[in-house]
Formats: sequence, structure tokens, C-alpha cells
Amino acid sequence: VSELREWRPVVYRKCTDTLWLLIFFLFWAGLMFITGYAVMAGAAERLLLGYDSFGNICGRKNTPVKEAPLSGQDMTHKKYVFFLNSCGLEMQSLKISSLSLCVSSCPQEQLNSLEDLQSFARNNGSCLCVYSLNVSSYTLNPKAAELCPTLPVPPSKSFPLFNRCVPQNPECYSKYASVLISMVNEMDVFHRILSGILAGRDTVIGLSVLALAFSFTLMLAFRFIRTLLVHILIALVVFGLLFVSGVLWWLYYDYRNDPSTELETEKENVKFLLGYAIFSTIVTVVLLSLILVLRKRLQFTVQLFRIVGKIIGRIPFLIFQPLWTFLILIMFWVFWVAVLLSLGTAGTAQTTSGGQVEYRALSGISYMAWYHFIGLIWTSEFILACQQMIIAGAVVTCYFNRNKNSPPPHPVLSSLSVLFCYHLGTAVKGSFLITILRIPRIVLLYLYNILNQKENACAKCLCKCCFCWSWCQESCLRYFNQQAYTTTAINGTNFCTSARDAVFILAKNSAKLASVSCFGDFILFLGKVFVVCFTVFGGLMAFNYHREFQAWVVPLLLVGFFAYLMSHSFLSVFEVTADAMFLCFAIDMETNDGSAEKPYFMDQELLTFMSQSNKLTEGQKHRSMRAFWDNEDGTELQPMV
Repeated sequence: VSELREWRPVVYRKCTDTLWLLIFFLFWAGLMFITGYAVMAGAAERLLLGYDSFGNICGRKNTPVKEAPLSGQDMTHKKYVFFLNSCGLEMQSLKISSLSLCVSSCPQEQLNSLEDLQSFARNNGSCLCVYSLNVSSYTLNPKAAELCPTLPVPPSKSFPLFNRCVPQNPECYSKYASVLISMVNEMDVFHRILSGILAGRDTVIGLSVLALAFSFTLMLAFRFIRTLLVHILIALVVFGLLFVSGVLWWLYYDYRNDPSTELETEKENVKFLLGYAIFSTIVTVVLLSLILVLRKRLQFTVQLFRIVGKIIGRIPFLIFQPLWTFLILIMFWVFWVAVLLSLGTAGTAQTTSGGQVEYRALSGISYMAWYHFIGLIWTSEFILACQQMIIAGAVVTCYFNRNKNSPPPHPVLSSLSVLFCYHLGTAVKGSFLITILRIPRIVLLYLYNILNQKENACAKCLCKCCFCWSWCQESCLRYFNQQAYTTTAINGTNFCTSARDAVFILAKNSAKLASVSCFGDFILFLGKVFVVCFTVFGGLMAFNYHREFQAWVVPLLLVGFFAYLMSHSFLSVFEVTADAMFLCFAIDMETNDGSAEKPYFMDQELLTFMSQSNKLTEGQKHRSMRAFWDNEDGTELQPMV
């Protein structure tokens, strides 16, 4: 850095990285176009509720389809799909040959004649013949044999997931099951995953609430942390890791040895469970090793969290900041999933012979899905970046205040207003860099899945190495992003200038800060592992009861991802506060010496802690600590070369 940099919170600011903010607005304009397209062309209910041969979705009101006279009917009370020839189903180009209807109930007993069909319709209010045929005409209409089910109609039972009337007759059930298995197996993975998400939506929501409760409780616990609490947390993490790994291996062997595993979704569950079990075992071994190595620094970590907790105590509203971030993330995720489901079912209704309706997928949907997926990553990272900038701005405002007993009024609101007025573009740019690094990881994961089928060991090993390298790059970038956000909060500079200045100041003080921050970050990471472990365990227990036809391992991965994001959102209060405090400390040490002319902004407890933890040189240890002023007058930070 060649020019002078005046390190202090500036009062008069200007907008930073406005071009990136404009790009983000244009990107969201594209998302809004995809949203409108998905809403107009999609129907997510078809995945879950099922539909008849005339374009009516069962269990809801429908709009008419052109040239389909039996479409547009009110099926609110008709929730089940019934096939007229359930004992003679055949698959033709991913379509079942038999006509299907929406009925209010499935026949529990065998119906042998048209009179039985008529009696069943009058007694149960469930018409098993084509809608155009009146109940009173079942025995009079000469075409009744074509418009009514093939006799005899076997007794059937409603299947909970796809809402189908499944015949209970052994011969019919065997034929029906084989056709249904073929239909599910030939569905593309995208639609099977969507169906699994829809079927397990209540469980996913419940597990997300559980992760929220875990995260908030853990954040409050860290606020009042003690040595015993750290030991309890470590014990719970060790127990959770071992228990979840054991359950995953047990489920994998249980699924693999199950002779009834025929569905492609069940086979995918087995593959995913093996991957989860291996990954969980590796993480368990690594974390247990780190806990064993770092166990002697627990008291030091407790002291660090006490200092961070003292800073948060001066800004109590920081504790509630993650709640707002979480609510915004939840609203965005609900919006994103709703659009994804609508996009996955986007298709045009086309009328065929006999007034039947077929839905044909539209071209370009896969490109829209990828664009939508990038929007998920970029927007989620942007929301988290905004939280980091708000916390960093509040910490900076309180740190560079001479009178520690009288903190500035409303530092969180002040930081929020500064962010929205001047620095949204900086948050956009930082989150975009994270997104750019994540996309190659996703592509590598896709390539790895392809290579998995070809059993190319060398290529798979290369993919794994590239995947790990990409993860390391992302972790480093996240750290420097946070320092750049803090520098922007101090100097009001753009992202690149702030990142450059932060790297410069951290490089000069790396020896002092590295050993301090790593232990606190490790304990916080254990907290995130605790939330993910127990949330995933709850998911394993819940999803294991609904194995059939459900790609439940993917929703479980989604739950784990959401649990990590929630825990990260809450515990990042301590992480961002500590990182901002360390950067402010480095700036303070660089520009001041504790003398009457250049007093420190930090308090004596922080300086003593840093001196003890890093074993500063004798000259630094004996610097004067007497010049800590309790009034707002004092020497401002001087320019740094």
C-alpha cells in the first residue's frame, strides 16, 4: 500500500461498487421473469396430488383446458386417482394406457357389475365411471362398458404419497406395482427430487424449526459461556458425531440387505446413505483429533468469548440481528422452493383424441433451473454478507469510541442505514465472489457422479482433489471477505480497496492474531456441527418411516444445508464480532502506542488478554497502559503508511 490510509470511521461517505449493485438488480429482473413464467406455466400440485386423464388435478378446483370438455371441474372432494383398468395397466412412452379419474374414495370391496358400481356411487358419493356418464345411466347407457371400469373392479386402498387407488387383489397388485415402479424409475431425477420434497414438506419445515431452536439456544449459551459449558458442548458434539455416524451405517446396511428394494429412488437412497456415512465418519475422525490436540486451550477460549460477550453486552441488539436475517432467509427460501416446484412442472396442456389432456415439458426449463439455482446461492450469500456488514459496522462504531462507559446510541440501526445508503454494492460483490467459487464445486460434483458410474479411479481421485482445493479457496475467501466488510465499515472504501488494506494490516500482525482467532473459530464450528448433527439425526428418524417412492435422502441433505445456514447465521454474531475486534485491535496497535499522545482505543482487559495469549515482546508488554481516557476527547487515529 503506497498511499496513506486514515484508519477511522468516516462520517461523510460515498456509494461503493454501484456497478455491482446494478448488475444484481438486473440479475433479479431475470429471476422475476423466471418466477412469472413458472407461475403461469407450472402446476406443482400435479407432482403431489395427481391428475386425471382430462387435465383435472385431484383435490382442488381446476380451470378448463381448450377442446377438453371434461376439464375445469371442481375436484376439491375428489382426492384420489382411480384407473379404470387397474388390473391391465401398461406403460407407453412414460404414460399409463388406462383412463384415470379423480374419485372421493376407493372401493373397499370387489364390484362385479354395473349395478354394484351404481350402488357404490350412490352410497359413497364416489363415481367410478367417466364424468359425462350420469349415475342413473350406469345400467341404461349402451356405452357404459367403455365409460366405466373393467369388471370386476378389485378392492383397492388409497396410497398416501401419490394418492392412487392401489388394488389389493394379489394378481392386480403385482401388475399395478410393476407399472408404477417403472413409471417412477423412468421419471428424471429432477422430478423425483421435487416429488420427495413435496411429500416430506411437513418434516422439512419441522426440522428447520428444530434447527432454529438449537441455533438460538446455542447463541444465548455462548453469550454467557463458562468452562463447564464448553466441556458439555464438546461432549455433546462427540456423542452426536459418533451416534449419527453409527445410525447412518446401520441404515445403509439395513437398506442394502432389504430384498424389497426395487425402486430407483430406494437405490438412490442406498447410494446417498453410503456417501453420508463415509463423509460423517471422516468428519468424526478429523474433529475428534482436533479436539484432542486443542483440549489444553479451552480456558483461553472461554476468556476470549467473555471479551466478545462484553462487546455484545454493550450492543445488546446484536443478539437479535440473526433473527431478522433468519426470517429474511426463510422467506427467500420458501419463495425459491415454490418457484422451483412450479418450474419443474411447467408444461403445456395439449388435447388428444377423445378429449384427453397431456402435459408436455417446455424447452429451456433446465437452463432456467440453473439460473434459479445460482440465484439461490448468490442471494443467500448476499443476505449473510449484509448481516456481517451490519455487525462489523456496529462493533467498529463502539470500538473507536473513547468513552467505553457511554457507547454510541443505536449502533445497529446506524450501521444498517450506512449499509443500505452506501455499501450494498460491496456486499453484492463479495457474495458474488463466493458464488463464483461455488459453481465449479457443483460442476465437479456433477462430474464425479458421472465418473462414479464409469469406475474411473484416477479421474475420481482428481475430482476429489479439485473439490477439496475449491473448498479451501472458498474458506479463505470468506475470511478475507469479512475483513473487507469491516474495512469498508471503517473507511467507506470499495470492496477491492478494502480487501487490499485489510490484507496489508493483517499481514503485518498475522503472528499476533492467527493463534488467537483459530481457537474461537474452532469452538464456533463445533457449535455448528452440534446443530447439524442433531437436526440430521431427527431427519433420519423422521424420513426413515417413509421409505417408499420417496427420494428422502435429498430432502435430508436440504435439511442439513438449512441447519448449517441457520447455525452459521446465529453463531456468526460471535465470529464476526471477534474478527472485527481483532482487525480493530491490529489497526489500534499499528497506529497508536498507548502513550498520552497516542492512546489506545481498546480497554485494558483486551490488551492484557492479547498480550498473554500471544506472548508479545517485552517492549510491547511494558507499554504504558495508563492512557485510557474516559471522555470523548482524544487523539484520532493517525494516517498509516
